[in-house]
Amino acid sequence: MTDTAHVHAAPDLKAIQALAAPDMTAMDALIRRRLASDVVLVNQVAEYIIGAGGKRLRPMLLLLAAGALGHHGSDAHQLAAVVEFIHTSTLLHDDVVDESDLRRGRKTANAVWGNAASVLVGDFLYSRSFQLMVELGRMDVQQILADTTNTIAEGEVLQLLHVRNPDTDEAAYLRVIERKTAILFAAATRLGALLAGADAATQQALHDYGLALGYAFQIADDVLDYASDAATLGKNLGDDLAEGKMTLPLIHAMACGDAATRAELRRIVENGDLDGMPVVLAAITRADSLAYSRARALDYAKAAESALAALPANACTDALRGLARYAVSRDH
Repeated sequence: MTDTAHVHAAPDLKAIQALAAPDMTAMDALIRRRLASDVVLVNQVAEYIIGAGGKRLRPMLLLLAAGALGHHGSDAHQLAAVVEFIHTSTLLHDDVVDESDLRRGRKTANAVWGNAASVLVGDFLYSRSFQLMVELGRMDVQQILADTTNTIAEGEVLQLLHVRNPDTDEAAYLRVIERKTAILFAAATRLGALLAGADAATQQALHDYGLALGYAFQIADDVLDYASDAATLGKNLGDDLAEGKMTLPLIHAMACGDAATRAELRRIVENGDLDGMPVVLAAITRADSLAYSRARALDYAKAAESALAALPANACTDALRGLARYAVSRDH
């Protein structure tokens, strides 16, 4: 396949998932083996959250990046599992911090077992991920993942500092996204290149791809919180507002609004006032903030595609390109 063959085609997530399926199946088997604990509650909570499925986008990115450079094997499956464990542990902690009760259309682990169990099983998954990466015996891999998990933790704290803060601007919002979301995408794709023995420039290109894709994915996600419905989205519409999160549609509406609109939005944000949702939606509509946010997400998606220019033309590279388009065209 040439790298121009699908430039204008709609991304087909099922075809991309089918391409990655053999490697993802091997990773899933490894995850099941390595989740096991003789503490029953650990097994229950871990199985509940891992078994929820989801798109498994981050480990798939690692496997596709390695595959684009001709590498497949058990080390890639093991690192993909590490990335999934890290991501899952952050979800467990996130839902506790955000007091969320719904994720992917079903109750969160903290809603079922309580906050304490969720935090502690999150810790178990974090530490299990480090056991898995140490087994590979590669200091370069450990360095990337140690730095990444530390940065994610910083992102969590940074987001906490901006809760119910109506003065959060676009630059501050992007700093949170980089640390909380984009950095793990970038680590996944860089690690794929690293396992394939790629040179520094190729590793950097795949890091840049992952980072840009992470921005695109999260901004698109934040648009959906104001533009979708709960059944499609798999979480409660307006959750971001209820949790006091200033995301791009609201930040843009605030920046574009008149003094009266800004004052009203400020009050709603500071109080986490879900009854103010109609006012927020009206302000977002007046400022055309969803279109602005989608355009920003699209810019990042295009940057992600551009970063792939030097990669070999093959099905895995096409799939990475397709995921950049999928990030900004999905409805959940």
